[in-house]
Amino acid sequence: MEQGQEEIKAPEGAAQPAEGTKKKKGFTIHMNFRTIALFGAALLLGLIVYAAKGIFIAATVDGSPISRLALIKEIEKQSGQETLDTMIIERLIRSEAAAKEMTATDEEVNAEIQKIGDEITAQGGASLEEALAAEGLTMDEFKKQIAIQKELERLLGDKVQPTDEEIAQFIVENEVEVPEGEEEAFNELVRNELKQQKFSEEVDSLIASLKANASIRYFVNY
Repeated sequence: MEQGQEEIKAPEGAAQPAEGTKKKKGFTIHMNFRTIALFGAALLLGLIVYAAKGIFIAATVDGSPISRLALIKEIEKQSGQETLDTMIIERLIRSEAAAKEMTATDEEVNAEIQKIGDEITAQGGASLEEALAAEGLTMDEFKKQIAIQKELERLLGDKVQPTDEEIAQFIVENEVEVPEGEEEAFNELVRNELKQQKFSEEVDSLIASLKANASIRYFVNY
């Protein structure tokens, strides 16, 4: 015993603890705390799972759960390859646009969305939000599509612009009768039609080129 410390003795007649009792008592207390800690951790995990059950469970049928993993696997069976290819193509286009400093700005995207929304309203149809919902699209997804469209237009540039000779050739080959006095307006209609055709062709060519020059590794097979 260190100097200055007094030994505390049990009162006379009190039962003396048997040798080893302290160790047993300490072990019991340790186990109690451990049990409480494990119970608390299990309870916390249960609360987290319940609060975020939508992350793990897609639905329940009479109490039987359908996991989100099972849902994802089923979706992948049906359209996994198509969706993956779409995501790869989008990544290639956006990377190419970024490399050539041709990315679409938020202002351009928002202006185009406003224009489309105004056109839908002018036609007396539903709002843009309702039209997107009918197609199963969110506004964020639609913005991404518009951005990619703008970047493709920049990447392709003059390749999609029909010449006056191509417009005249289209009218002759299709034996189109142009109303007198409406030549300019009709030529503009033909120009837009040819532009869409050329755009589609050039997009396919660009995608094929980007995929051929990219390093793409597949880790899943559908």
